[in-house]
Order: sequence, then C-alpha cells, then structure tokens
Amino acid sequence: MADKNIENEIKKRRTFAIISHPDAGKTTLTEKFLLFGGAINTAGSVKGKANSKYAVSDWMDIEKERGISVTSSVLQFNYEGYCINILDTPGHQDFSEDTYRTLMAADSAVMVIDASKGVEAQTIKLFKVCVMRHIPIFTFINKMDRDARDTFELLDEIENVLGIRTCPMNWPIGSGKEFKGVYDRETKMVDTFEAISTGGAKKAAETQYHIEDQELKDLIGPYLYDQFKEEIELVDGATDEVDLEKVQKGELSPVFFGSALNTFGIDMFLNYFLKMTTPPLGRMSDQGVIDPVTEPFSAFVFKIQANMNKAHRDRIAFMRICSGKFEAGMEVYHAASKRKLKLSQPQQLMAQDRKIVEEAYAGDVIGVFDPGLFSIGDTLTFPGKKFQYEGIPTFAPEHFCRVVQMNTMKRKQFVQGVTQIAQEGAIQIFQEFTAGLSEIIVGVVGVLQFDVLKYRLENEYGCEIRLEPIPYNYIRWVKDPSTDLTKLKRVSDVKKVKDMKGNPLLLFANEWVINQVLEHNEGLELLEFRKN
Repeated sequence: MADKNIENEIKKRRTFAIISHPDAGKTTLTEKFLLFGGAINTAGSVKGKANSKYAVSDWMDIEKERGISVTSSVLQFNYEGYCINILDTPGHQDFSEDTYRTLMAADSAVMVIDASKGVEAQTIKLFKVCVMRHIPIFTFINKMDRDARDTFELLDEIENVLGIRTCPMNWPIGSGKEFKGVYDRETKMVDTFEAISTGGAKKAAETQYHIEDQELKDLIGPYLYDQFKEEIELVDGATDEVDLEKVQKGELSPVFFGSALNTFGIDMFLNYFLKMTTPPLGRMSDQGVIDPVTEPFSAFVFKIQANMNKAHRDRIAFMRICSGKFEAGMEVYHAASKRKLKLSQPQQLMAQDRKIVEEAYAGDVIGVFDPGLFSIGDTLTFPGKKFQYEGIPTFAPEHFCRVVQMNTMKRKQFVQGVTQIAQEGAIQIFQEFTAGLSEIIVGVVGVLQFDVLKYRLENEYGCEIRLEPIPYNYIRWVKDPSTDLTKLKRVSDVKKVKDMKGNPLLLFANEWVINQVLEHNEGLELLEFRKN
C-alpha cells in the first residue's frame, strides 16, 4: 500500500524539458514560468547589456560571454498547487548530447518555435528524440508581437516537417505591430495584448473580452476582426480536435501562441499544460515497469557537472527520482558498484543557487555530491531492491582532435580535468588501444565543444592545451569487447582506440573504409551508439 502523503506529493509533480533552436526564446520562456511561480522577482536578459542580469538558468562563464546555454539547468517552482520541475536544455546543436540525456529525465517536452522562422534544424533533431520516447510534446509559438509567418503555414510546417498532428488551443489576432491578442478556443474569450517596453517582471496588460463583445470589435477594428472570425471558422473546421490520449502518446501536439518577452499567453499555456499532462509514470527497468507511487525510492543519473561552484571544486551528479520518496541521509544501493551508500549534500538548484533538500519525490531532480563514483545512466535503488533502468545511449562523436598539453609539469591537473569533463558526457576521450594516457584523442558531437573543453581546462584546471585535428571522421564501437583488434584485416588506415571504460573502438577516415573493414572481417559488428 502506498503512503497517502507520498501519493499526493507525486500526483502534484510535473517534470518537463524545454527544447528549441537557439534564439527562439526558450530561456526567456523558462524565466517567465519562474516569475509566475514566484521563484524569481525579475527576469534577466540573455543577450544582456553591460548592466543587466544574465538569464537565471545560464551559469557557466562561457555561457554568459556568448549568450548561449551550454549546460542543462534544473529549476523547480510551485504554481497553483503543482510542483513543477523544468529541465532547461542547451539550444545549440553542438550540445545535443546533453539535451538528449535531459530528455530521458523528462515526462513531457515544450517545443518553442519562433513565429518568424518556423521549424528550424535543431528543433527537428530534438523533436525526433521526443518521438523516440513517445513523450507528450506541447508547442509554444513565440514572438507573435514581431513579424510572423502565416499562422496556418506554421501549423502545416510543424505537421509536415515533424510529422505530428497539431491542435491549436488558442489563436492569435494579427501579428507584429498588428498583434492584438489571443483567442481561447475553449472559453471563447479573447485576451487582448498591449506591449511593454521591458522584458522584466512586468507582464503585458491584458483585458478579457468575449468573442462577440462590441468593445472587442471596436478595439481591433473591422478589418482584423472579420479576418480573425474567418480564420476561427477555418480552424474549427480544419484542425484536429483535442484528444488527450493522442497528446499523451506524443501523436498530437497542442499549440499555443504568445510572447514570452512580454509575458503574454504564458498563464493560459501553463494552465492548459498542467491539466493535460500526467504526474510521473512508471519507467522501464530490467525487471519490468517500476511504479512511481507504490515502489520505494529509485533514481537514475542523467547528468554530471563538475565545478559548478569554483570555490569548492565539486562535482554534482543530477538524478531523476523515478519512484517513491527520497530523504536526506537515507542509504541507497548503487547498482554499478554494488555498494550501499549515503547520498551526501542532496540539493535542488536554481541555476547556480542551491538549497539542501530534506526530501524529494518521484518526478523531482536532485543533485548530489559525486566523489567520482557515478556515471551517466547509473541506477540507484532502495536497499534490497536490485534492478537497473534502461541505459542512456552515448552517440558516436563526429569531430576528433588530438589533445596536446602545453606544460608537461601540469600532467596531473590535465589528466584530472580531461577525465572529469569526459565523465560529464560533454566530450568523449579515447586513447591508443595498447598505450596508457600517453596520447589523448577527444571526440565531440559539435565543434563548439572543443572551445568549451579548452576554456574549461584553462580556467578551471589551469592547463593550457593545443588541439590538433586528426584525419578521421567516423568512430564505431566494436560490439564484442573481447575481439582481438590485432587480428583484424584491412585496418592499415584505421586507428584502434579504447574509451574510458576500456571498450574497443575503431576510427575511420570515411564510410568506404568502414564498409571495407566489415567486408573483410566476417562476424565483426560495429555500433554507432552504446548504452551506458
């Protein structure tokens, strides 16, 4: 029997990730959610003038310098009786690995689309991950107060490019300078829009009118009103009905229009979102689905971040609680090391601000101090319960460099820095299959990761490095780790390496070489990704 209090706490939880192409307004939207929950008092401005605050979810120095989100932040707030966990993800494609892992910890996703640009490249990539996991996807079409594309065109593009049906929950009246507000299709009420000069704590002034109200007609003018009425008829006749079952299977995306900068349309979105999403659901393990309410504490690690606090040189392992209740000081079983341990300094984060948590529930994300024990994908359970959640895939990197250390006297700091950054999953490091750490090759999914590696080694570990490109573009794991690489044929153009866990891999210059090696080595199987 589940404890009633635990059951009620879990039912209140909503855990979602926000995904978008860079500059679609994701960080601004995140901040406005926090304003609604009273978690912050003023919003930062990401682009930021010299005197303004940085976005609350961007904390690493390089992020502040470049105005991009490099790492995922976890932000929690309460709103209307719900406890909401937002997993903010990097928008930049070079950090898609981090986003992928974060989506493994989310129960649903909010996709932010720029009304003037529509569906962009990075949105497609992230969206595919959501579809793979069958998680509900809600769409927020942002920046309606700027020049926007035709609304029907935007919906068509979402359906055609992403392959998901759409259902507009509200509908915009005009756009750009002519943006007058949004119409709630369920209540038949219109929230009118009045721009504000700043994106701070204020929100755009809103007045509600019924769709047939004469005052509304006078306010928006006969031309826009007639056009809006025609569009509504078309929307009612041509778009999908709301079907909660399809939404929850990730087959139908409810669409909302608004302006995050002006805090307009956010509360309407939040209220519908909370009604249409579910509390945390059961998760698949090697012993079947684990029920979040009836089973005791369990969690998995989806992110590791070193040096969040420069004063402490610490490492934090972020874990998503999947079932039961976590209590500070409790003993848990770590499946990978087969050890019981106490999770020390359990904390929840608001970007770089932390608070120690005494308790947390399924759906919540907590950070714990990592003494170097945890890896991404690790399962933690209540002692006596021995199961493992499905692993989180590591994708094959696409860009490679040799790392040359400039000052050999700092070898210890260099090895520590490279190893710790690799354990976070942002980069992957490989070494000669037969040698030790004499030569380090670093592989990344996006080239911007090289800049981050260089920046962090210099600023956090005091190590200067040079990155030398190497003539390889593809890497594959050898499926059977016991394969004798010295006996492989046709591998003169292939580099043999191993990853941090000792798994063998092969580096190739092109796909033709991969095919040649497979043809001449019967039974050899190569993998593009490996489950942690």
